[in-house]
Amino acid sequence: MADSVDTSFSRKAKDTAAGFVGGAVQVLIGQPFDLVKVRLQTGQFSTPLVAFRQTLAAEGPLAFYKGTASPLVGVGACVSIQFYAFHEARRYILRNNDAIQLTLPQFYLAGAVAGIANSPVAGPVEQVRILLQTQRHDNRLYSGPIDAVKKIYATEGLKGIFRGQGVTLLREAQAYGLWFLTFEFLMRELQKYGKTKRDEIPAWKVAGCGALAGEVLWLGSYPLDVVKSQVQSDKFGKGRLYKGAIDAARKTWRTSGISGFWKGLVPTLLRATPCSAGTFASVELTMRLLG
Repeated sequence: MADSVDTSFSRKAKDTAAGFVGGAVQVLIGQPFDLVKVRLQTGQFSTPLVAFRQTLAAEGPLAFYKGTASPLVGVGACVSIQFYAFHEARRYILRNNDAIQLTLPQFYLAGAVAGIANSPVAGPVEQVRILLQTQRHDNRLYSGPIDAVKKIYATEGLKGIFRGQGVTLLREAQAYGLWFLTFEFLMRELQKYGKTKRDEIPAWKVAGCGALAGEVLWLGSYPLDVVKSQVQSDKFGKGRLYKGAIDAARKTWRTSGISGFWKGLVPTLLRATPCSAGTFASVELTMRLLG
């Protein structure tokens, strides 16, 4: 029952460490897909194939890892926070309901808490990554993540660093509520029908659950991500296109209709499969190794 929930410091440290490993794997797998997605969302190219070909021709293969330093550390931290917050919320719910396991709505709630906890880190990290990804090789405003942060802070202060934070919070809550809910539901089904313990589920099945969870995450939150990318890739000062997230959504609807909120979905879903599979598989395997 609730008394058996492990709330020790070592358990929490292991949750965090496993999350960091998962985040690093996620970045290394997904960065090229993410660059194509962001350039499509911000209107630089018409199709994923055009984006890939023209970026490769103009900037070379290393262009697909532009801005990797920031997310490699930042996303590692983000995924650590996500998994720590998810397990903390799970433990809290179990203790307060004297339960053995969470219901499906409670899994969504715990995931949403993880997303909300993660949003103060995710917002600035993703903005820096997007700004680096969307600048052209022959017209660079920022030389790297640190330079971007310095220049944004010098002109806009903390308000600039946390630009788009409202829509980031909404996206994170919805996305990670669905992500954790889907993964935990699938893992529970494998345990039920396979009559096996969680730590006996083979890695390829864990990865399969993670892959499907990644697809659900994006299908359920993508329009919010498009608006966030538009706001965070915008210029600062007089040249900016949007007053905020609501203005960006209105202008997208006016110019592109419903399809405007789904730009770049294909490379995002292609990215989500290996990234989410790699994240959950590496987290689960790390947790098993750590005990």
